[in-house]
Amino acid sequence: MISTLVVATVAGILTRVRLAVRQSWRDLLSVYYANTPTWRWLKSGTLVFFGFFLWMGGSVLLSVQPQWGFLTYPMAYGFLLIVWGPFTHFVVVPLTIRLRRTAEHPLARTVSRNSGKVNLTIFFALVLVFGTLTPGIMMLEFSPETFGDGDPSPSVSGTLECDTGGEVITCHVDSPDGIDHVTVETGGEEIARADDPPFNVSFERAELRETRTGREFRVHFRDADGDSLRVLVRTV
Repeated sequence: MISTLVVATVAGILTRVRLAVRQSWRDLLSVYYANTPTWRWLKSGTLVFFGFFLWMGGSVLLSVQPQWGFLTYPMAYGFLLIVWGPFTHFVVVPLTIRLRRTAEHPLARTVSRNSGKVNLTIFFALVLVFGTLTPGIMMLEFSPETFGDGDPSPSVSGTLECDTGGEVITCHVDSPDGIDHVTVETGGEEIARADDPPFNVSFERAELRETRTGREFRVHFRDADGDSLRVLVRTV
């Protein structure tokens, strides 16, 4: 008697869970296929905002914690969502609805029935590709020193030139102005310093910290007090 009651209770719970999941999926599809101009702009704007938040947030965290290589995947998701969200709701969804109403060819009807799955499959495949390959257009570098105290626009200039082809990496600054000295850091540790123009520095490739995008070092242009005026990030 008790076992029968338990089985009936479990079956009832599972049934309610299935119904809730099925109804949630239907609600999600109804929002996905909502095609009025208001819904198009609302969904696209929300996805652009969310994508920009993921992309920028991931970039900041990755620059502070370069060993967190997994961040490239949420960054890729956000980066692609900025374009893919509006494309989906201004192009894919209206075209799908039109095909479902007017398509007569079997291939067109098949495409209309599976367009959502195809669209999402392509999107997530691109997320994996971008997250793995990390193209330069997606990788934005931020440094905590950039947001430090002091003059927001110090009078400093100079072009960093580096030769990274060998085991020993050399760098110098062309046309330096307003720079007291230059330091090179990797993983938060100083590995080289130059006090006189053109601020020639050299260090070994093996000293550099390995990150998701390669071995990385940061060149700091500093003033006489040792404060960072500008930070340049390089990967090899």
